[in-house]
Amino acid sequence: MRGTLAGAWRLFRFARRASRRLTLIAVLLFVSAATAAPLIAACLGLMTDAILAGRQVAAAWYGAAVAALAILAVSAVVFALVVYYELAELAELDFGEQLMSLSNGSVGMEHHGRPDYADMLTVMHPESKRFAYALLALFNIFALTLAVAFGAVLLARLNPVLLLLPPAAVPPLLAGRRAERTLDRARTGTAEPTRIARNLFRLGSSAQLAGELRVFGLGPELRRRHAAYWATTTRGLWRAHTRAIAIRSVGQLVFGLAYIGAVIVVIREAIDGRRSVGDVVLVTVLAGQVNQQLVTAVTLLGDLQRMGSTLGRLETIRALVADPDPREQVPQAILSQGIELESVHFSYPGADQPVLTDVSLTLPAGTTVAVVGENGAGKSTLVKLLCGMYRPTGGRIRVDEVDLRRLSAEQWRERIAAGFQDFVRYEFAARTVVGVGDLARIDDDVAVRTALRQAQAADVIEQLPNGLDTHLGTSFANGSELSGGQWQKLALGRTLMRQLPLLLVLDEPTSALDPEAEHRLFEQFAEQARQVRKATGAITLIVSHRFSTVRMADLIVVLQGGRVVETGDHATLMRNGGLYAELFGLQAAAYR
Repeated sequence: MRGTLAGAWRLFRFARRASRRLTLIAVLLFVSAATAAPLIAACLGLMTDAILAGRQVAAAWYGAAVAALAILAVSAVVFALVVYYELAELAELDFGEQLMSLSNGSVGMEHHGRPDYADMLTVMHPESKRFAYALLALFNIFALTLAVAFGAVLLARLNPVLLLLPPAAVPPLLAGRRAERTLDRARTGTAEPTRIARNLFRLGSSAQLAGELRVFGLGPELRRRHAAYWATTTRGLWRAHTRAIAIRSVGQLVFGLAYIGAVIVVIREAIDGRRSVGDVVLVTVLAGQVNQQLVTAVTLLGDLQRMGSTLGRLETIRALVADPDPREQVPQAILSQGIELESVHFSYPGADQPVLTDVSLTLPAGTTVAVVGENGAGKSTLVKLLCGMYRPTGGRIRVDEVDLRRLSAEQWRERIAAGFQDFVRYEFAARTVVGVGDLARIDDDVAVRTALRQAQAADVIEQLPNGLDTHLGTSFANGSELSGGQWQKLALGRTLMRQLPLLLVLDEPTSALDPEAEHRLFEQFAEQARQVRKATGAITLIVSHRFSTVRMADLIVVLQGGRVVETGDHATLMRNGGLYAELFGLQAAAYR
């Protein structure tokens, strides 16, 4: 019961956070509707006795009271539904914003690699659409509790034994709570096959992957696997629902017996002349109301517990992504020494093998550094560590002698400009797609065009029907779709929006471009880097598979198996005849 109350309190705080005014109005309306019900039963009993006694005026007044209370109950419910639906929409919006903030607004990214986090998201996404049911449950259960208490007072006036009727509602409530726990465990237990099935659905219905699916004839295979995983989910949920129905039925049986017993007690007393016919009507109506309230409460309690579990998971995620060691120090405006990695080790959460092992490296201020190596060598992981997205599991990274852990993550990232291979295709106006690289100048056409020119992407805008005002992507009815290379050029323009970064990261940012276009672009980047490093001592970090491009770097770092195996400029590494020289020779031979 403590968990249910905690869930109800979380939900109430969510509603109050969305709108204090609407929450108060909803509570008052639901309470008015609920308390009217036992008063109707009392008035019906009094009206019956008045009719039998021939007191016509009193009977008419009691009848009018019944009508007025019925109108009050119906009107309060109608207005309450209008209010709570609006409140539910606000709460659902707030929940979605909080989930987005926790998912991609946190300091680090460690949680994205955790299976338990993925399972929680799988359960929470569909549950976020149930705020309307949950809030209805919250307000109704509160109102029904008052109604049952009021009814208990009326029953106690007739016979203290009848006070056993409201407590008889406890077994069904407990049974409902146990049934909901059973269902919640089933939803959590089937989260993995559900997540896989949804991913298979996305693959099977994606327009972007349609070509490959047809060439390899993968449609039937994806559908077969999708059906198999959904069958696993369905079996688990079906068994849980069957057990939940059986548990709830036992609870309802207990109350049913108590209901029959209460009516028999009052009828026998009426036969003996100790109770009036009005008392029989009162007990019958009240018992019927309690029964209806019980059925409603058991159903709504399940929704309340379900949302309580969802909000509990939200708190778990909040604790999971919280920064255990808040960073407060502001990075210097200029790099004077550079970035140093001291015996850095790193393993992804839940992974058995480290991605980086004993990496010791100095990236001097004002230099262009290239990181090369085969797939899986740890290049992108090194970039994420330098951007502060992950913290080393061993060793440390220092920026001008200051541990990166001590620097404010937000302010450090404000001094980073980054272009990634897995860039985002923002479906905004073209101006915004580039401008988000520097939010302070998002609508500055001059800044946007300058960045596009530096990224050699001005031609992309020239080909669009409305220039920078053109909406991109298929989300808009009149949106323009771009090729992979064009999207990547705009992403590179976005990277160059920040004028004075301390760290410029280019992690395979030209994978969709041909070698000649990439070479020209990196020459432009080299010139840009020379200008920036004079102002801030910035480090330009390039990750690329094309060795013809990285040869222009001041320092080349060669990774193999998560370790640094060579460092030096192109000429030095070629003379050493190590891994770099071998890989460079293989790639050069392929272009002959």
